[in-house]
Amino acid sequence: MTRWLDDHEQRAWRGYLAMHAKLSARLSRQLQTESGLSLPDFEVLVQLTDQPEPRMRIGRLAAALQWEKSRLSHHLARMQKRGLVCREDCPSDARGSFVVLTDRGREAIERAAPGHVATVRDLVFDQLTPEQVSALASIAESVQERLDATENDTQPTPSA
Repeated sequence: MTRWLDDHEQRAWRGYLAMHAKLSARLSRQLQTESGLSLPDFEVLVQLTDQPEPRMRIGRLAAALQWEKSRLSHHLARMQKRGLVCREDCPSDARGSFVVLTDRGREAIERAAPGHVATVRDLVFDQLTPEQVSALASIAESVQERLDATENDTQPTPSA
């Protein structure tokens, strides 16, 4: 039997969906206008700059971004043409490769980050009390824990 959302839950859920769509669109426009980067470009660059060495295996990057490998491959090809990233073979695995942040990619994210964080601060954090920020962090952690715990529940089973 389906457990439908009550009015309070539905209001929260639809509010979250509308907020997410508007926030993503605004962040995308800000990045594109101010730095020429798309939000997906920025997400890739953030993942690479968060590493001790600015490189990641493609499969690990796809998992971190929650993207299909084909989507990531196409996006990386576009970023590579713009000189933001490059690919390097993996010496320990002939079939694998690394995505590596280039100097141009580092410069791009360093130029984009201040405007991006200012927009996030203006649109999100400046509107919230410290208690709301704590609640938002707690909600995000709880939902992510559930997603992590049930990740295999939604994966297709390999065919025999």
